[in-house]
Amino acid sequence: MSVSTSGAGIAAASRAPRNFRTVALIVASAMFMEQLDATILATALPTMARDFGVGAPAMSIALTSYLISLAVFIPASGAMADRWGSRTVFRAAIGVFVLGSILCALAPNLGLLVAARLLQGLGGAMMMPVGRLVLLRSVERRDLVSAMSWLLVPALIGPILGPPVGGLIVTYADWRWIFYINVPIGLLGMVLVTLFIDETRGEVMGPFDRWGMVMSGISLGSLLFGFEMASRDGEGLTALALVALGLVSGALYLRHARRHPAPILDLSLMRVPSFGTSVIAGSLTRITQGAQPFLLPLMMQLGFGLSAATSGLITIATAIGSLAMKALAPRLLRRFGFRDALMANGVAAVLLYGLCAFFRPDWPLPLIFGVLMVCGFSMSFQFTAYNTVAYDSISNRQMSSATSFYTTFQQLMLSLGICVAALALHGSMQWRDHATPQLADFSAAFAVVVAISLAATIWNARFAADAGREISGHGEGAPEPAKAPATEAAESLDRVR
Repeated sequence: MSVSTSGAGIAAASRAPRNFRTVALIVASAMFMEQLDATILATALPTMARDFGVGAPAMSIALTSYLISLAVFIPASGAMADRWGSRTVFRAAIGVFVLGSILCALAPNLGLLVAARLLQGLGGAMMMPVGRLVLLRSVERRDLVSAMSWLLVPALIGPILGPPVGGLIVTYADWRWIFYINVPIGLLGMVLVTLFIDETRGEVMGPFDRWGMVMSGISLGSLLFGFEMASRDGEGLTALALVALGLVSGALYLRHARRHPAPILDLSLMRVPSFGTSVIAGSLTRITQGAQPFLLPLMMQLGFGLSAATSGLITIATAIGSLAMKALAPRLLRRFGFRDALMANGVAAVLLYGLCAFFRPDWPLPLIFGVLMVCGFSMSFQFTAYNTVAYDSISNRQMSSATSFYTTFQQLMLSLGICVAALALHGSMQWRDHATPQLADFSAAFAVVVAISLAATIWNARFAADAGREISGHGEGAPEPAKAPATEAAESLDRVR
């Protein structure tokens, strides 16, 4: 998988002169389905908690389990597409996602819902990166900007439509329709993939790292489930055992990765300055980004007493702000450069989300909506910059493994953000002896995740002053930003999450 067209991609495009708009819209439809599903579910969590007879904070595992599955299986996506063909893997991924959606809708309790979400995550792990790979292998370089524009618009509509659609479904129908609506979209997508997308394979760099996938999967899954269970009463020993298992498995993977010719997660990439710094700084910032869609709908419904429909209409503000940022990001990066923009905007973006801790029912709803729009604008710019500058010094040979590595940590930290938020919320409830979360508990949870993300400022300062200059065109006499497609492609990595 790559965020730039490789020689193999251009060759594939020349062999199969498909209309890139058709291919882009097919891939975008799959990403639209996934994004719609994720944002709808966040709005429906309180209603689902009542049906399952559990506390609302316990429903965080419904979000976490899906993200864990993404983190475990995304590293294998590029290798699988290279071996079995991008069309075959993409089509199969849509099918697995649809099957997982059906099982989610049929789940009678939280345990079976989590199992179905894990299966759904397996499909999503293949669908997101392989979908982008399909597009990159289907277009020539001169069409890449247009293709990415066609790809991004439907993918960005998903987060905008998700909260209000979820609120309407929960308010006026059964929450299970949240998952059933994926079925017709997915089936149509599988047909269109078969008709309009050609089979392509990339160069196989080495033997598939099966043991690496097992060890990294056990490590990532155990750590995240351990952190998630730490937020529950009576699960302290289980959580401790899972964290210990995750640390041991992680240590074994590190030893294994040094010996394998093509490790599933190539840790040597962290020695590339712009890439390693972007991974660390972006990971800290994603703690807040992952926590926000979990905390905000719960606070609106449980703390403010708003309906799911009203809550959904308010929380679309961040998606609208993100969409508004899209056209301005290249201009801002050209004017200020990556390091200065990341340092200044990074502090602003995190502190803006910190304002959510002070939201109260007597705040005018238009004011809350406006704050969330600015939050979405600022945070989306931050991730666009991180995702672009990360690949500044990555060679074409490293691009596939670098993209898999970066996407894995992207999903991992979003999931960890939910875990940290749930743990902070639960800890505040216990400290104040609340059986159900109160507004003060939500404020404490927001404060915790914001404090963690502010630490990214230290790492933002470590970017070189000229980092990404050729991409952004920043500085006197700098060339025109010929790599603008990289900015567009990288933006899609974070908006499609």
